[in-house]
Amino acid sequence: MSQNISSVRKLPPLENGDRLTRAEFERRYQAMAKVKKAELIEGIVHMPSPVSFEYHSEFDGNLTWFFKHYAIFTPGLRSGANSTVRLDLDNEPQPDSVVIISPNHGGRVTIDADGYINGSPELVAEVAGSSVSYDLGAKFQVYRRNQVQEYVVWRVFDEAIDWFVISDGQFQPLLPDSAGILKSRVFPGLWLKMRSMIDGDLPAVLTTLNQGLSSPEHAEFVQKLAAAKKPD
Repeated sequence: MSQNISSVRKLPPLENGDRLTRAEFERRYQAMAKVKKAELIEGIVHMPSPVSFEYHSEFDGNLTWFFKHYAIFTPGLRSGANSTVRLDLDNEPQPDSVVIISPNHGGRVTIDADGYINGSPELVAEVAGSSVSYDLGAKFQVYRRNQVQEYVVWRVFDEAIDWFVISDGQFQPLLPDSAGILKSRVFPGLWLKMRSMIDGDLPAVLTTLNQGLSSPEHAEFVQKLAAAKKPD
């Protein structure tokens, strides 16, 4: 018993700003059951402050719901919230939302034996305070370098949603159409009425998303995913 206690005491806790290998980061993170979110960005540990309902959690939930609804009606996709992603040897972020094409349907990532995403997801999303957040700094560059296909950042205090698409190795802003709708290039039919989401008008968000789900391009995408499915 004393040997076990001694070995636990020798394992340092995660500290904001620690410079660690990914393996050491995971070892310490898994040993700290009370820590709910920590990220390794460019080899440095980032541990965010407690999350408020008013300025983060509610927005996070709405965005996660939006992606989950799309995934439910697009067989071959998977989505989740706060999933740790083994991006590369120096980066293990935990984005607020992630949408992937299942590896069994031709997706870019793999799912490791212990259940973690390994590789670059098709889409990641973050809820950020403003444009000065590190979500648009260090993490932006990390996601770009690893060729995440689309990156969504909801800047709560700025009342803005940035949607970036990788093009020629760089993130380019996805511009809304004349109706103010952002239309994903990677996920056909994933349509976001940006102003409605910012205003919390979820029925209007759902109406637009359902229009995308009823579009011919979404039906074609579903057929493509079905054709790419690997035999069980």
